[in-house]
Amino acid sequence: MYWGTSEWSGVEIMEAHRIAEKFRLIGPTMEQPQYNLFEREKIEKDFLEIYKNVGLGTTIWSPLASGLLTGKYNDGIPKGSRFALEGFDWLKERWVMDEKLKKVKKLGELAAKLGVSTASLSIAWCIKNPHVSTAILGATKKSQLLDNLKALDVVAKLTPDVIEKIEGIMKTKPKLPDF
Repeated sequence: MYWGTSEWSGVEIMEAHRIAEKFRLIGPTMEQPQYNLFEREKIEKDFLEIYKNVGLGTTIWSPLASGLLTGKYNDGIPKGSRFALEGFDWLKERWVMDEKLKKVKKLGELAAKLGVSTASLSIAWCIKNPHVSTAILGATKKSQLLDNLKALDVVAKLTPDVIEKIEGIMKTKPKLPDF
C-alpha cells in the first residue's frame, strides 16, 4: 500500500503506523516537508518521536527558502526572479522581510569567511541533519545547480563552531519540550 504522505503532521504519521500495524501493513516510511534555516519545526521537533519509534525518511523541499537563502534578494528583487513574477506576491510577502534579509546578509558574511556561497552553506546545513534523506533542489539555471551541488563538499566545513555561529545568526532553532 502506498501512503503517499504530503505534509502530514507527526500525529497523523503515528496514527497511520498504528493503523498499518493493526492491518499488518507497512506504515509510512517517507515524508516530504519543507525544511530550511527558517522552517525547522517539523523536522527538528514534530517528527522526533517518529524518528525514534518507527523511523522515517525525509525528502525536503525549499532548502533555500524559495531563493531567499541564496542572497540574491539582499539588495532588492531582481528582474526575472521568482519574487518578481506576476502572481507570486504571496510568496514574496512570506519571505522578503527585513528581519529575514538581515539574517541572510549575516549568513552570507559567514559563508564568505568559509569561502563558500550562501546557497551551498544553507543546503549543506540542511543535508547535515541525519533525518534528511534527500533534498530537492529548485535550481533554474545550470550555474545554480552546480553551486547547489557544492553543498556536498561544504558539509565537512560545518564544525560545531560553525553550526553555533549559524544558530547565533538565524535564531530559528525550535524549542523542544522539557520532558
